[in-house]
Amino acid sequence: MPARWRSDAVLWIEAFASVNMAFLGLDIYIAHSENSFARRAEWLPLFFSFAAPPVLLLALAARQWWQRPELWRVLGYAVGATAVVMGLSGVVFHLDSQFFYERTLVSLTYAAPFVAPLAYTGLGLLLIMNRMVDAAAPEWAEWLLMLTLGGFFGNLILSLTDHAEDGFFRKAEWIPVVSSAFAVAFLVLPLLIRVTRRYLWVCGAMLLVQASVGLLGFVYHGLADLHGPSINLFDNLINGAPPFAPLLFPNLTLLGMISLWALAQKTKTDAPPG
Repeated sequence: MPARWRSDAVLWIEAFASVNMAFLGLDIYIAHSENSFARRAEWLPLFFSFAAPPVLLLALAARQWWQRPELWRVLGYAVGATAVVMGLSGVVFHLDSQFFYERTLVSLTYAAPFVAPLAYTGLGLLLIMNRMVDAAAPEWAEWLLMLTLGGFFGNLILSLTDHAEDGFFRKAEWIPVVSSAFAVAFLVLPLLIRVTRRYLWVCGAMLLVQASVGLLGFVYHGLADLHGPSINLFDNLINGAPPFAPLLFPNLTLLGMISLWALAQKTKTDAPPG
């Protein structure tokens, strides 16, 4: 059984999506506590984040142990479609906080982080893709890489708008913006042209740098919250630097590594394309 799990890429993606769904619940709780869940709709993603992982675990049991792949597909499609709708609706709700009234770049910067809900959309598409595309096909790895690319592009926008709130007061705040731009530039190439395994290795090294950037950001955000204006740490977490936002970098690194590993299995040569 352990040997089968180590070679089952579909299982890796299911575990990745389940853990991230649960983790988003904690992130949502902290983020929406800033206004004490002023709108009832703000409770929906929290409830969904707590309900989705058990459903996905049930689906995984149906696939791994009960030999019921059709139940695995149905439950995954249901959670995935709900996550896509949840994410897109969240973007509209976040923009409605200010941007739709003024429609300026300044209002976009100071609106609720409009890109953040797309994390649900990305996870939903990941679950749907994992069921629609055969993991043995080259398209599976390419779709996975495209979702990773989309995540880094969203991270670029999120880092840019969040740090623009204080005018990039510290120079270190440019680091995630620049590193996300590099990630987008590197990861888009395998989707456009045929690359060698050597280039995939370069992409892997670049992803490790992204993970280190995220861990560094987590430390910076944590220190900022620890030394925040309030003696209450939770108040600093709510109103200060978002503690878990930088962890999106190592999270996307893991997803990208899976896609690069799958692509490497389909890439037969290290020689330059002819």
